[in-house]
Amino acid sequence: MKNKEWKNWSGSLSFKPEQVITPESEEEIVQLVKKARRENRKLRVVGAGHSSSPLVKTKDILLSLKHFKGVEAPDLEKNRATVLAGMTVKEAGKDLYRYGLAMHNVAGAIGTGTHGTGRELRNLSSMLVGVRMITGTGEVIEKTIEEDEELFRALRVALGTCGIFLKMRLQLQPFFKLQRKEWCVPIEKCLENLEDLQENNRNFDFYWYPRSDMAKIRVMNKEAEDMPEISYGTLELEIEGNSHEVLPRSRHLKFDEMEYALPAKNAPECFLEVRREIKKKWRKDVAWRVLYRTIKADDAFVSSMYGRDSVTISLHHNAGLPFWDYFRAIEPIFRKYGGRPHWGKKHSLKAAELKELFPCWDDFQKYRERFDPDNIFLSPYMEELLILKQ
Repeated sequence: MKNKEWKNWSGSLSFKPEQVITPESEEEIVQLVKKARRENRKLRVVGAGHSSSPLVKTKDILLSLKHFKGVEAPDLEKNRATVLAGMTVKEAGKDLYRYGLAMHNVAGAIGTGTHGTGRELRNLSSMLVGVRMITGTGEVIEKTIEEDEELFRALRVALGTCGIFLKMRLQLQPFFKLQRKEWCVPIEKCLENLEDLQENNRNFDFYWYPRSDMAKIRVMNKEAEDMPEISYGTLELEIEGNSHEVLPRSRHLKFDEMEYALPAKNAPECFLEVRREIKKKWRKDVAWRVLYRTIKADDAFVSSMYGRDSVTISLHHNAGLPFWDYFRAIEPIFRKYGGRPHWGKKHSLKAAELKELFPCWDDFQKYRERFDPDNIFLSPYMEELLILKQ
């Protein structure tokens, strides 16, 4: 398919690649990669299109793996299974449930460090323990974490720059059920009880609504007796069910988003400053919410949560409305408190600034250059993110 416009979920990103290709076999992809390398063309892999940043934007080849679906080789003793790379969140959840397995948290893209929430829960990328992929030279390699642990520190958040993942071996857990409750509360009450809510619930986050100055607290636990009673709020939702049904929530309204991951100890003060700035200058323009979530540290080289327990604070703005003035006004506050941007969301940082935020930047680059020596997976935007200007 040639010169058909591609748009992301929110509509804020649109471009016309020369080709959109949906191969049906591994060999097709191998030949496509080799051809792109010979012709010095760029190739990016596209998923569901929920990223806000232009990670997939290219004028050359956009590759969809929508024909690569299924779950293979479930291992109920080790709680592992292989998921083909074209699976959506809902598809993977349903298929894994058939084998009595589940993801530990809400799913998203492995390559960008997408996450859910929970002080003891890592991002989705941490589940990757094996991979079958095609490198930038067209070589097919298959590796497990037992064979090369450091390699997976690069692959777990690689932004599609080390290779095209065909199959992903995931560390899962036995199927489980969840109880979910949501309350509307005054933001001051939410902040007063923040530590208790974070400490005593499997999953906790909150939305702050700038115009009303109210918050929505969202809590999930495995057992009903572990659910808190929040006397200072109004209960708005109470459901229970299988984890793959309760964790993901349907998105009806579209938005653009900026998110930064902060050291957990800095996050409350950062949120308060963000709130003051929004109330002072942006409240009349911003109808959407600010989201506050907790994530456990990991060791992936360029993960936003590398080496530190983190809290993410996300700005949302209605799709179709101007968002950059608002996002750029708040971004310096995130940076002031040690924030690292989510790779799949809006941010303004380039390679020189990003390198300073990730202690293992050079280790990641070593693997990226090894697997893609000719940079066929680096679009102009990806070069801005990863290549230092001389």
